[in-house]
Amino acid sequence: MARTIETPIQLRFSDLDPFHHVNNVAQQMYFDVGKTDYYERVVGEDILADRQRLVTVSTATSYMGQVRMHDRLRVRTTCERIGNKSLTLLQQLLAGDEVRSESRSVMVAFDFEAQQSVVVPDRWRERMTAE
Repeated sequence: MARTIETPIQLRFSDLDPFHHVNNVAQQMYFDVGKTDYYERVVGEDILADRQRLVTVSTATSYMGQVRMHDRLRVRTTCERIGNKSLTLLQQLLAGDEVRSESRSVMVAFDFEAQQSVVVPDRWRERMTAE
């Protein structure tokens, strides 16, 4: 069972279009906020600053409903799959109990000093699958 967290999202006025809908680009930023929170709370802060980190290689987002100015938003993040050198994060933007958009991101473990992909470290794997 993978660890799942929820991150509250602060909606900003600049996230809105003239019709008071949250722009799709802003929703992508919400998913990034959720990723950062997931890394810090689940994997450990070292994933953001050490030699080995995760890089995004692919993202696909589906929009299921409108996100409006007064919605109370949160992002649910979980690791859906862990492979040899990559993993897939599943994220959902929720307003109440309703999923308004969903994103899957393929992340690759990367050694920035060597400039190459590496095997997902066991300590990351253990933390993401711990209950």
